[in-house]
Amino acid sequence: MIVAVVVIHILVCVTLIGVVLLQQGKGADVGAVFGGSSQTVFGASGAGNLLTKVTGVCAAIFFATSIILAYSSSHRATGSIFEGSRLPVKAVPAAKTGTPGTGPASAGTPAGQHPIAPAAPSGNK
Repeated sequence: MIVAVVVIHILVCVTLIGVVLLQQGKGADVGAVFGGSSQTVFGASGAGNLLTKVTGVCAAIFFATSIILAYSSSHRATGSIFEGSRLPVKAVPAAKTGTPGTGPASAGTPAGQHPIAPAAPSGNK
């Protein structure tokens, strides 16, 4: 149901934007938007009444869908996604303490030398 309300909400938003942009300004006529005379596009007074009614209906639908979406988002289930997880949690073993160069990363290194030790500089430049 929420998906249908969102689709209706988006369609009404786009329609409302178009209808508001088509309405005449304070000093301009509707026909001026299309480059014609003011009386030829919608008639003598039909444009103002039709666009005003469509704007009112779209605004009412927009407010209704906004309230429905706000109500539905506030009543969603809250909590963590990890609650109710049935997967076992594995414990990570603690790191072994010892002398550097004795762990598994130092296999193949000479005794007493750290595996990330810098190389000795060469005498020739």
